[in-house]
Amino acid sequence: MKILVINWQDIKHPLAGGAEVHLHEIFERIAAKGHQVTLFSCGFEGAPKEEIINGIRVIRAGGRSYFNFILPFYYLLKLRRENFDVVVLDINKIPFFSPLLIRKPRAIIVHHFFRKAIFLEASLPVAYYVYLTEKLFFKLYRKFPVLYYSPSTRDEMIAEGFPPENFYYVPIAVDLNLYRVLGIPKSEKPLVVYLGRIKRYKSVDHLIKAFPKILEKVPEAHMAIVGDGDDRPRLEQLVRELDLQDRVKFTGFVSEEEKVRWLNRAWVVVNPSSKEGWGLTMTEANACGTPVVAANSPGLRDAVKHGETGLLYPYGDIDALANSVVKILTDTDLREKLRQGGLDYAHKYTWDYAADKTLEVLQNLVKAKGDKK
Repeated sequence: MKILVINWQDIKHPLAGGAEVHLHEIFERIAAKGHQVTLFSCGFEGAPKEEIINGIRVIRAGGRSYFNFILPFYYLLKLRRENFDVVVLDINKIPFFSPLLIRKPRAIIVHHFFRKAIFLEASLPVAYYVYLTEKLFFKLYRKFPVLYYSPSTRDEMIAEGFPPENFYYVPIAVDLNLYRVLGIPKSEKPLVVYLGRIKRYKSVDHLIKAFPKILEKVPEAHMAIVGDGDDRPRLEQLVRELDLQDRVKFTGFVSEEEKVRWLNRAWVVVNPSSKEGWGLTMTEANACGTPVVAANSPGLRDAVKHGETGLLYPYGDIDALANSVVKILTDTDLREKLRQGGLDYAHKYTWDYAADKTLEVLQNLVKAKGDKK
């Protein structure tokens, strides 16, 4: 088949995250099976307009802030001529509406919606734009087949009128060749790690505010915030205000290999976000033999099995967050139980399986279209 995938960013984009990892892991494998996969995404400084990444032909045009506006013109003038068999829309930021012009078999991959969480992240005009755009998406895309991995996202969409029979479950996975137990020792002193992009809606400030409460019970604890993002200056100021400079380390951007070392050395990995598509870093931490604490938020509650792979707490409850971290840091038996449960869970699915399930859905869509002719 000739498959066109549309996503805001590709894996080499400086702001690429879990959604881009998910996309490339699946479609690299589909390309390796002999299918022609083209990814259309926005450009960024220094990026070529076209290149091959692990078998995927990546075409870039426009900038991140206006990619959705140039998409209809680029598709109608160029991409339509290539006669793709099926088009996959990866809904990860502001939804695309121009692909309603596409008459090929179509499917959407949905990670998560901001909904009201966007008001934690963006200025009021931008937040209203995103919020209302998502509202319009729910009306226009109801008949599209949906590939999903987050039950929370599926339930949101069904509540907005999407037919339950249009959903196809494709499980999330991690690269177990990369994210694995390295055999290196845990940090000598209890180490709490946040790993991911530093965005306001991810509520990393909740973890920083909880840390003085953690230190009351575990005075030798320290913390690393691994990653980068535009909310970092605000968080650094908060650390200074709480006089935590000697306990909280900001690493900035790190390589994949360095991420794995941090996940291996951590005693617990925390994600306090208001919303995620899945919370891939939670599963990655589990694959490295480290238990997790996460807010009981959409997406995160799907990635974390409470009492089995980690602990969930009510989003925004600073005391409950601190108590959950303290419980793991101080209870050796619990930490070992969650470590083993996390390892078992992380090894449940593979990217090969996820790619096979995705390919099966796309082939059936193309076949159904052909049967109607």
